[in-house]
Amino acid sequence: MPLNRLLTLGVGACTAVALSVPVAAAPASAAPSTHRTGGSLVLVGGALADDNREIYDDIVRLAGGPGKARIGILTAGAPVPAEDPDAGTPDCNNSVCNGDYYVDLFKKYGVADAQWIPIDLDHRTAADDPAVVRQIESMTGFFLGGGDQYRYVTTMTRGTAQRDSAALAAVRRKLRGGAVVAGTSAGAQIMAGRDMITGGSVDPGLRDGAKPGYFDDADVLGYLPKGGFGFFTAGLVDTHFSRRGREARSIRLAADTHHQRVFGLDENTALEVTGVGGGHQRLRVLGQRGVSVLDLRTARVTSVGGVWGIEGVRWSRLTAGDSYRADGWRVLVAPGKPPVVAADGPCTVAPSDDVLYNYALVGLAEGLAAQAGCASVGGTSYEQEPQWAAELTRGRGFAAYRGATATSFTGVVIGIHKA
Repeated sequence: MPLNRLLTLGVGACTAVALSVPVAAAPASAAPSTHRTGGSLVLVGGALADDNREIYDDIVRLAGGPGKARIGILTAGAPVPAEDPDAGTPDCNNSVCNGDYYVDLFKKYGVADAQWIPIDLDHRTAADDPAVVRQIESMTGFFLGGGDQYRYVTTMTRGTAQRDSAALAAVRRKLRGGAVVAGTSAGAQIMAGRDMITGGSVDPGLRDGAKPGYFDDADVLGYLPKGGFGFFTAGLVDTHFSRRGREARSIRLAADTHHQRVFGLDENTALEVTGVGGGHQRLRVLGQRGVSVLDLRTARVTSVGGVWGIEGVRWSRLTAGDSYRADGWRVLVAPGKPPVVAADGPCTVAPSDDVLYNYALVGLAEGLAAQAGCASVGGTSYEQEPQWAAELTRGRGFAAYRGATATSFTGVVIGIHKA
């Protein structure tokens, strides 16, 4: 079954913000972690290829290594078989067949044992079953599949306070004790702390703002104030990031909810977090593309003709081998990556006419780095109501480096406003 079918569902937004005022300050860690140092996370931006040995091997290593790792598979974010028109076929996409798929895949990567943990919308009570808790306690690592992150909330937490089910409490204990928790797409998103995004299309969300809750309307930029499982609290999290042009929606959500930092995970790319819960967590990037870090500490919300905008968002993009120190807001480029040397001459980077989609902003940033004659680059959105303009400029500490499969950069400044 192709893993790129396991996609996070959308939903979303409407709130008003003050005009021409700085984004309100908030701690970098949105909610205090309750984890002792020792556990690890591997957050994947979605569309994780089954031959991405770098990421799968890392998960197995963190779980104890080949021949020792025991991986519990959670697929509660997926539809149940009755909702899947392809159930019982090779094209199936449901909690049961996805669980079987990942069990077989992890065994190919050398785990001693991989087991599906039978929690989904058809089996919510299993999350409080002592037998399921014992199964979880026997594992050294966990993998959370994609789908809809809100399904993880409804199956593994209890009540409006989102209290831990017995199963989630057991996973949390294992993480504190040194286990790895990995997830892709919705399975990565559910690890977030407060104000976890529940969905929303880019253009309507950017226009209308963020709204608390979960919505069936994909145009509404929704978020859950109490967050997800709270395993990762260094900033907001978004997935399928640059492929779906989610830089803009995550900036709007961060501004509306007073967050200073966003981690945007590209597809087939992972953010590894070690020392979870400690004062000095280490973050490292693996995989094909990049992880964006958006810094809103000096950003300023604006208005043009009554339409929301923002200036001064600082953007760094880390690629394979790069690290990040969340406590010091420091990008550490992997040793050996050569700097991009800008060519002299006039700027020939063409403006994008679909700037909020499909790596358009990444391509513009790479052009900004490659040509010394470019004072700024940008473009406009495909959507017209309103049409958005995005501009990228070089900020303090601007630099770019060539990786094996993608370009790293830091110090790009983003502005978004009505065209």
